[in-house]
Amino acid sequence: MLVFEFKTYGKALQFQAINEAIRTTQFIRNKAIRLWMDGQASSWIELSRHCALLAALFPFANKLNSMARQAAAERAWAAISRFYDNCKKKISGKKGFPQFQKDCRSVEYKSSGWKLADNRKSITFTDKNGIGKLKLKGTRDLHFYQINQIKRVRLVKRADGVYAQFCVDANRTENTQPTHQTVGLDVGLESFYTDSLGNKVENPRFSRTLVRKMKRSQRLVSRKVKGSSNRRKARNILGRVHLKISRQRKDHALILARCVITSNDVVVYEDLRIKNMVKNHCLAKSINDAGWYQFRVWLEYFGKVFKRITIAVNPSYTSQECSNCGVIVKKSLSTRTHVCQCGCNLDRDHNASLKCDSFSRNRAIGG
Repeated sequence: MLVFEFKTYGKALQFQAINEAIRTTQFIRNKAIRLWMDGQASSWIELSRHCALLAALFPFANKLNSMARQAAAERAWAAISRFYDNCKKKISGKKGFPQFQKDCRSVEYKSSGWKLADNRKSITFTDKNGIGKLKLKGTRDLHFYQINQIKRVRLVKRADGVYAQFCVDANRTENTQPTHQTVGLDVGLESFYTDSLGNKVENPRFSRTLVRKMKRSQRLVSRKVKGSSNRRKARNILGRVHLKISRQRKDHALILARCVITSNDVVVYEDLRIKNMVKNHCLAKSINDAGWYQFRVWLEYFGKVFKRITIAVNPSYTSQECSNCGVIVKKSLSTRTHVCQCGCNLDRDHNASLKCDSFSRNRAIGG
């Protein structure tokens, strides 16, 4: 499934109608969660049937397309099933009990309730909310795909406007020549990652570069009266700062992941548990700012696209164990150089990347 995103342009009344549709989606999802809590619904089918009852009871719910109401109930059931799965897996800590949503920002349509123009430059929503025709602007070309390949259309509200996302049923594959190269990666805070060849990529630290602007925007929000239009405008300014940081982080991870995958046939990286690592309050902000998990997601995605092998290895003792002789050399987090009795003297991250690379070679020989 491919997701293409376009920015939408319309009149103020149209965006008000989008806000009403988003609020209706939130209402239906929360109603579905309440039904499950009260024991009146124990399956997705029962939640789907209840959508028709809500449309009959509430006129504003009847304005939303029937499949969009079902998609809202699907979101509720996704949270419920995720909670059940976490309980079955006996995950430690909180299991993610479904909560009522307070700030929904999207509405999702399935195969009905919308019509794409022949030139693929605009989309018209045909339900009773009155959204109407919205112009689309983006870099993707939808002419390569049939209308029946578009399974879902989602309107997403962000700080800088409303975006239309098209979920297209298609597989993306690209054929490239093999490079016969294997690389191991060790992500860190001093450098974004260090590979087994000793190459380092600088950690951009996007939130650190905009920290002054972020703090100033946050102060402006705190000074405004709650519920006022000035506070809403200040929140929008703050949201734009955070949106810029998230886009920079995503673009950085995407470009690096593509370069690594296209340059190597096998990529080995550490299977880090970011959720556990951010419990260290001294490093939590820097870890979240680095975006390691997003980098890993793009590595695995481009690995499937370019038909490369990606391997996640256990991160235990990769920094402590010597890549030359295998002896455990204890060192604190502040010690950045690996010095072993065998004469191996390497950067700490370089040693860890070599351990990842050697794991993939041993696995290939043994398998």
